[in-house]
Amino acid sequence: MKPNYFRAASIIAGLAALMLGTTASAEPKHGIAMYGEPALPPDFVSLPYVNTDAPTGGRIVQGEVGSFDSLNPHIRKGRVPWQLRFLAFESLMGRSWDEPFTLYGLLAESIEVGEDGSWVEFTLNPSARFSDGSPVTTEDVLWSFETLGTQGHGRYEATWSKIKSSTSPSDGTVRFEFNEQNRELALIMGLRPILKKAQWDGKDFAQSGLDTIPISSAPYVIDDFQAGRFVSLKRNADYWGRDIPFRRGTNNLDEIRMEFYGDSTAMFEAFKAGVLNTMRETNAAKWQIQYDFPRIANGSFVKSIIPHERPSGMTGFVMNTRNPIFKDWRVRQAMIQAFNFEFINERLNAGALPRITSYFSNSRLGMKDGKATGRVAEFLEPFTEDLLPGTLDGYALPASDGSERNRKGIREAIRLFEEAGWTVKDGVMTNEDGTPFVFEIVLQNGSSENTAIINIYTQALERLGIFPSVSSMDSAQFRERMTNYDFDMTYERWGLSLSPGNEQTRYWGSEGVKNPGSRNLMGMESPAAEEMIRRMLNSENQDDYVAAVQALDRILTAGRYVIPIWYSDESYLAHDKRLKYPDVIPAYGDWIGFQPDVWWWEQ
Repeated sequence: MKPNYFRAASIIAGLAALMLGTTASAEPKHGIAMYGEPALPPDFVSLPYVNTDAPTGGRIVQGEVGSFDSLNPHIRKGRVPWQLRFLAFESLMGRSWDEPFTLYGLLAESIEVGEDGSWVEFTLNPSARFSDGSPVTTEDVLWSFETLGTQGHGRYEATWSKIKSSTSPSDGTVRFEFNEQNRELALIMGLRPILKKAQWDGKDFAQSGLDTIPISSAPYVIDDFQAGRFVSLKRNADYWGRDIPFRRGTNNLDEIRMEFYGDSTAMFEAFKAGVLNTMRETNAAKWQIQYDFPRIANGSFVKSIIPHERPSGMTGFVMNTRNPIFKDWRVRQAMIQAFNFEFINERLNAGALPRITSYFSNSRLGMKDGKATGRVAEFLEPFTEDLLPGTLDGYALPASDGSERNRKGIREAIRLFEEAGWTVKDGVMTNEDGTPFVFEIVLQNGSSENTAIINIYTQALERLGIFPSVSSMDSAQFRERMTNYDFDMTYERWGLSLSPGNEQTRYWGSEGVKNPGSRNLMGMESPAAEEMIRRMLNSENQDDYVAAVQALDRILTAGRYVIPIWYSDESYLAHDKRLKYPDVIPAYGDWIGFQPDVWWWEQ
C-alpha cells in the first residue's frame, strides 16, 4: 500500500481554489467540485484509486448485526440492509472519494450550473439502461426526485423543499431551479437515486417491503434473499455502464452477499469459521489479541490496515436535552467528568486509540486549541451572550490519571452537580425537591463493546449516587425509539466528511428538536449553529468555509452533548487473501465506495 500523491494534489485543488459560484460559467461539464474544478480532466480514464486491470469473478460475504424487513432503502418505514442504498442504485453523478466533494458523470454525461448557482441542468447518457433493459428517461428522473422528496425518506425531503421547479427543457435533459442560494444543492441533486417510474404504477411507494425488488440501473441486482437472514446481489452481466470512466476498475466481484446475525459474537464466530470472508474490526485490542485463529495463522485469511484522512466525526454517548435533567450544561459536563476515558480505553483497547476531541478533529476543519481568533471569532461574536463557556475561550475534554477510581474527575463532577442544584443525600443524587437523578441508557442488542463501556461507566456513576437503568433491545425497537427521541442517553455515531454541507441541518438543526427522524438526537437548539451552517453553504471562498466549520465545531463541542469515546485514523479489515484491493488508497480510506466497490477476487 502506498500513499496517494494524486489524492493530495486533488484535495489542494478542490479546497484551495476560490470561486464566486459553483462553476466558473454556465456550460456543460464532465464533473463538478464544491470549490474549484474537478481534479480529473474531461478525458480521464478512471478514478485514481482503482485497478483498471482487475479481473472479474469471486464473491464477498459480509456480516451485519440485526435484521431487515424491506428492500427499499428510500422510504421511512422498515429495516433495510444499509448497503443496498449504495450498491443497488445509481444516481446522475458519482462521487470521487479521493476529493473533498467532487462528482463525475454517471447516468448523466454532463452537468451545467447557472453562474449564480440558481439552477442545475443534467444531460443523460443515452446509453443508460435499467437492469430490465429499458432506457433511463427524463420522466424516470423527474418522477424519482418528486417521489423521493414527497414520499421518501426524510433525507430527501429538505432538499426537495428547496426546488422551485423541475423540468425537461429538451430531449435527454433535466433542469432544476432552486428557491434559495445554496452552493451545494447542485451537487446534492447529482447524488439522488434514480428509480424506474413504470415499476411503481399502481403501487404505494411508501409502503413497499419485501414484495417489491426495486429496479435500478446499478451494476448489481438483488438475486436472492431470505427475510432477516441474507441478501445476495449478483453482478449484472448486461450492465450498461461498464466502460464509462467512472466505472472502470470497479464492481469486479460477481456476488456480494450480506449475512445477518443476532449479535457481534455470533458474527465473529461465523467469520472465523469461513462463513463470512471479510470482517471490519473497530476494537483495537480485539484486533491485536483475537485475530490469531487458524485461518489467519495458516494464511488463508489476512489482516489489512487502511489509512484515511477523514474527520474523526463524533462517536459516543449522547445526552437527550429534551429530558430536563440534561438541560443544564453543568450536568452534562459532570457526566463527562465521571466518564473515565483513560481507564476504559486501556481496559478495552489497551490504550491504543486516541480520544475524539471534537466533531471535526483529525482534519483541518477541526477547531483549534485555545481562544477563537480571526474569522472564527468574528463569526461567533454576534452570539456571545448565548454561547456556552468554552466556545470562545477554548474547551478541552477532561483527562484522568488512568486509575479506576478517577478521584479528581469524580470530585469535579460532584462540584458541577452541586452548582446545578444536585447533591448526594443518603447515597443518592437528588435535587432540592428530593427528586433523584434517574435516567435510562438505551442500547441496541449486539454490541458487546458498548455494553462493556456502559458497565464501567455506571459503576462510576454509582459513586455519585446515580443509578441509571440500562435497556438493550433489538434493532427495530431501537430504531423506533431513536426516531421518536424516546431515550435519555444512547450510543450514536455521526460520520462527518471533508465537505460538510446541507446534512448538517439535519444533524443539528432546530427542526429536529420536535420533528421525529432527524439526527439531532441531543435536541440542541442553537441559532449560532444554524448560522454557521448557513455560512458554510454560502461561503464564497475556502477560508470562510473552513472558518464556518471550525466555528460550528466549537459550538457543538462546547455544547457538551456527547461523551466522546475513541476513533482511529486507520481501519482494520480482515479478509480472505483472495480478496484484493488497489495499492492507492483514496483520501476517505475504508469508506463508502471502497469495499467492495474497488476490490476484486484473485485466485
